[in-house]
Amino acid sequence: MSTSNEKTAAKTRNPWLWVPSVYIAEGVPYMIAMTVSVVLYKNLGLSNAEIALYTSWLYLPWVIKPLWSPFVDLCRTKRFWIVLMQLAIGASFASVALTLPATDFVRYTLAMFWIMAFSSATHDIAADGFYMLGLSTPEQAAFVGVRTVFYRVATIASKGGLVVGAGVLQQHGYPVASAWSITFLVAGAVFLALCLYHFFVLPYPPSDHNAPLEKGKNPVAEYFRILTLFFRQKNIVIIICFFLFYRFAEAQLVKMVAPFLLDSRAAGGLGISTAEVGWIYGTVGVVALMLGGLLGGYVIYRNGLKFWLWPMVIIMHIPDLIFVYLSHAQPESLWLIGSAVAFEQFGYGFGFTAYTMYMIMVSQGEYKTVFYAIGTGIMALGMMLPAMSSGWIQEKLGYINFYYWILITTIPGFIVAALVKIDPEYGKKI
Repeated sequence: MSTSNEKTAAKTRNPWLWVPSVYIAEGVPYMIAMTVSVVLYKNLGLSNAEIALYTSWLYLPWVIKPLWSPFVDLCRTKRFWIVLMQLAIGASFASVALTLPATDFVRYTLAMFWIMAFSSATHDIAADGFYMLGLSTPEQAAFVGVRTVFYRVATIASKGGLVVGAGVLQQHGYPVASAWSITFLVAGAVFLALCLYHFFVLPYPPSDHNAPLEKGKNPVAEYFRILTLFFRQKNIVIIICFFLFYRFAEAQLVKMVAPFLLDSRAAGGLGISTAEVGWIYGTVGVVALMLGGLLGGYVIYRNGLKFWLWPMVIIMHIPDLIFVYLSHAQPESLWLIGSAVAFEQFGYGFGFTAYTMYMIMVSQGEYKTVFYAIGTGIMALGMMLPAMSSGWIQEKLGYINFYYWILITTIPGFIVAALVKIDPEYGKKI
């Protein structure tokens, strides 16, 4: 396509044709790496300690994503990276499907998940950059909510749809490995279709080109200069502690929700089916999470982050008590279990808004894109490290005592919230 045609395409192509699908493509692999893989390995008989350790390592690409983000700018276009990474993600899903029946399936599937995770993290860099290049400033503002909604749609499709699909196949007599193989083949086919769709539909913004190197400057030295600026901020120790410990309890809890729902009652779990986990945790829970986030954003807009910080810390952590109740009572009612999970997820979504806004606040300045990327990397590290040992802790304590442990580990979240300094006007509508 000629340059003039590319400019025309960038100006006339409707954002509704590509913004929703790009953010669905951004959300699905992340949720599969973080949550669906947990259900998969639980179905295949791995212990909670193994599941937590193995799947927590999949956070690593998002932790170190800021380190290679400049190369996405320097090499080829954002459009090129989006299409290429979607191809790699689709191929990795298909490879998971093909390696599940193997005897040494854990090693092979984890290798494929690693390829998928690195491809997904790279896709995130390119997609977020392309969003700013492919839309005018007013369009960016208009579609920011669309991004969020379709990312949540991707969450429901993966945590809900894929898990329900695998569970239904198992209920119809398919062996566990075969059911999940079919599920991942479907996911791979969908992603390859998205790749082909975006190859033809994505616009060609004139500004989407590889970044030129400034003459006389060493790009590596310049990048590390910018990188170190983040760590020279005032109160940087408190900032990093907030990123690492605000979700310290939730990082451990989230890895053990699906195993708790799936484990037999004799083992201390609730003994529900894979399909029911998909509906309760992957669909109802995600909708509640989304509603909590929307309400959190609205109240910060009305009164500011400082006003709502403590209510959000409390509302995020207190609902963890619901799992103490569930582990003691082991109710059989799916309505009661679903309501309890929804209540906890709503609180988490509401409280997490404070975390996001604080990250945006400390990322202000000339290099806000790099600073925000560093913040998301530290955030991912804060999820990865506590989650790695959560399965081992649960196996040592049992579910009841594990959830008491979760209540104790909410304390660091309250401590770091007390230490941060926030402008009373920050986030408040003008």
